[in-house]
Amino acid sequence: MRTFWSPAPVVVAGPCLIEDYDLNLRVASHLAKLAERLGLRAVFKASFDKANRSNPHAPRGPGMEAGLELLARVRKDSGLQVLTDVHETWQVEPAAAAVDALQIPAFLCRQTDLLQAAGSVGKPVNIKKGQWMAPEAMVGAVQKVVAAGCTDVAVTERGSFFGYGDLVVDMRNFQRMRAATGKPVLFDATHSVQRPGGGEQGCSGGDPAFVPALIGAAAAAGADGFFIETHPDPSKAPSDGASMWPLAQLEGLLSGALAAWTACSVRDGPS
Repeated sequence: MRTFWSPAPVVVAGPCLIEDYDLNLRVASHLAKLAERLGLRAVFKASFDKANRSNPHAPRGPGMEAGLELLARVRKDSGLQVLTDVHETWQVEPAAAAVDALQIPAFLCRQTDLLQAAGSVGKPVNIKKGQWMAPEAMVGAVQKVVAAGCTDVAVTERGSFFGYGDLVVDMRNFQRMRAATGKPVLFDATHSVQRPGGGEQGCSGGDPAFVPALIGAAAAAGADGFFIETHPDPSKAPSDGASMWPLAQLEGLLSGALAAWTACSVRDGPS
């Protein structure tokens, strides 16, 4: 059965924060052309508010009203479907009216009221796995969304805390989380190379040099799609620039991931 998240693989990509219209459209148009060349389904992602920044002075975005207007323009002018985060229950209905899918941030994946609100508005939902959670623990998050009326749900692996300043990706989680939840499992390739709070002035650091190896491994291990934050110049991105992938190099990254996915993707255990 075709859903928002299938057929696999799907790629969700865009800048961390919604920026000015020209940059948003530049990224979305590049993504649309790239998806057509590679035969992938693409969804544009950007956030109107980053409410979970480590640094209280870090940029948070344009806010909901202006941000949703910009996303609606990108959707119209690029032809891509769009996705954005919601952090509070009151944001869900306005966001759902402007975008094609909603996303629950990893830090909020156990917030019952938010999950139920997201599931009640008739839009697909992507839930990011908390960095402290076992893959099987995502069953409850999915059940909350499904009970509210949404069956078109995906879950996203984005690494687990390793000590205090790093993340590690357990490649077993794609099969484990799919088996436990019965839902597609995406791989967040760029947040998985973050070093939470390990950058300058309390911002998150990161090492995107590891993104190609991780996304190739995730593709082979059975990921149903990929989440990638990308920017024309990550050094100038207002948020998460230390872990972003350069837009000009996105085709090479996705081509490699698609080759691995096609050649050796593992979707089930031994028969």
